[in-house]
Amino acid sequence: MSRTHEPQEGASGLLASARQLLSRELATPPAPGLYIVATPIGNLTDISLRALAVLARADHICCEDTRHSQKLLSAYDIRSRLSAYHDHNAAKERPKILAWLGEGKAVALISDAGTPLIADPGYKLVRAALEAGHRVYPIPGPSAAIAALSVSGLPTDTFHFAGFLPPKQAARRRRLKELAEIPATLVLYETAQRLTEALADLAATMDGREIVVARELTKHFEEVASGVLPFAKEDGATEWKGEFVLLIGPPADEEQPQDVVRDALMEALQRLSLRDAVDEVTRTLRVPRRLVYGLALELQKGLSDARNG
Repeated sequence: MSRTHEPQEGASGLLASARQLLSRELATPPAPGLYIVATPIGNLTDISLRALAVLARADHICCEDTRHSQKLLSAYDIRSRLSAYHDHNAAKERPKILAWLGEGKAVALISDAGTPLIADPGYKLVRAALEAGHRVYPIPGPSAAIAALSVSGLPTDTFHFAGFLPPKQAARRRRLKELAEIPATLVLYETAQRLTEALADLAATMDGREIVVARELTKHFEEVASGVLPFAKEDGATEWKGEFVLLIGPPADEEQPQDVVRDALMEALQRLSLRDAVDEVTRTLRVPRRLVYGLALELQKGLSDARNG
């Protein structure tokens, strides 16, 4: 048997297995209740078979933007009924959805992308459904926050998701000062229009901390860039495009022994510029950048004096 045919045969088997599993899910109508269904954040294939089955069999699908969500449903030839549910109409639509649940209907809630309720509408609906005694089912899947965290290289044992920052600078800086005290990796969402201002305020409140900027995750122009605050685009441009997740490393370890920092700097300065050496040691040892920079200047001066002496 030719080896060139193996991938195709393997793909055929995979498709057959997926079709069988999906058929099994479709054969059982969803039980009455509210289904919180995660949908792709970019790549349309990042959706589970169970999510497809729920969306195909739901009596109603509630979404933020019917035009946007229709693209997903059309891609999978799903013809379930769509209803808009967003911040501006939630108070009016919530009683209607609760009435459907009271009639024993299966209602799916989706957002424009990712897992509903995570910086998206739905919290009050879920709470009201639970208070009315209805079942609420999680249909897990994509989440931009978790996707970015998983590839960030920052500590994942403890993290704090803070959603979107306030749009006005005064409120944003107050919020960042509060977040700066949390001993965990911070996960934020930000728009392209506000990203430059947000990065400037992050630098002002968390100077020297590691940052990862994840853009357009799972899409064609996906990009994950890491550095140390203050952070700027490598190409020098100021215009940002796309959807962003910002991840900021935990607060620096003020107790790190100075000789450990000094030894790390000595090694880094032998192969890197002063700035790059400072960034590397700040990032790897999680110590304040001001401390590392001060030691680096001392070491550089010492090395220079030794050469000239």
